Amino acid sequence: MTIAVGDAIPDVQLWTTVSDEPQAVRSGEVLGKGTVVLFALPGAFTPTCSDYHLPGYLVRADDLRAKGVDTIACLSVNDPYVMEAWRRNQGVGKTILMLADGNGSFTHEMGLETDKSASGLGTRSQRYAAVIKDGVVTALMVEPGSGLSVSSADSVLAAL
Repeated sequence: MTIAVGDAIPDVQLWTTVSDEPQAVRSGEVLGKGTVVLFALPGAFTPTCSDYHLPGYLVRADDLRAKGVDTIACLSVNDPYVMEAWRRNQGVGKTILMLADGNGSFTHEMGLETDKSASGLGTRSQRYAAVIKDGVVTALMVEPGSGLSVSSADSVLAAL
């Protein structure tokens, strides 16, 4: 069952990188306080994710913060080493919290898995954006197909 507006986010283990080392974190801790914009995507280093989705949030980070967003987080079903390499490659710095859902636990609990086996990626996250306030989803924008139409930074800004 897909998470819906009004639902609490799942509290599972995710990974981020601190001082170049993978560190386990709880989704409830890093996404459950204040106003969070979480955007999830099928994979680091993939074309749409690298050329449009993540860069759009980098460009609009100040605008999102001006609308009251405390944390901008990017999640993918990749390991923490890949997410760290992608963070560096994209020049993210500390602007966006990069979260690795290597086992797909968060993605599964959100009900937002997708089978990308046909393109060699296996089980991944659907492309989506969510606004989360104190751990509760207040807006959810799941892409209806391939591409980037409803989960972009501009779409989230319009929803805030």
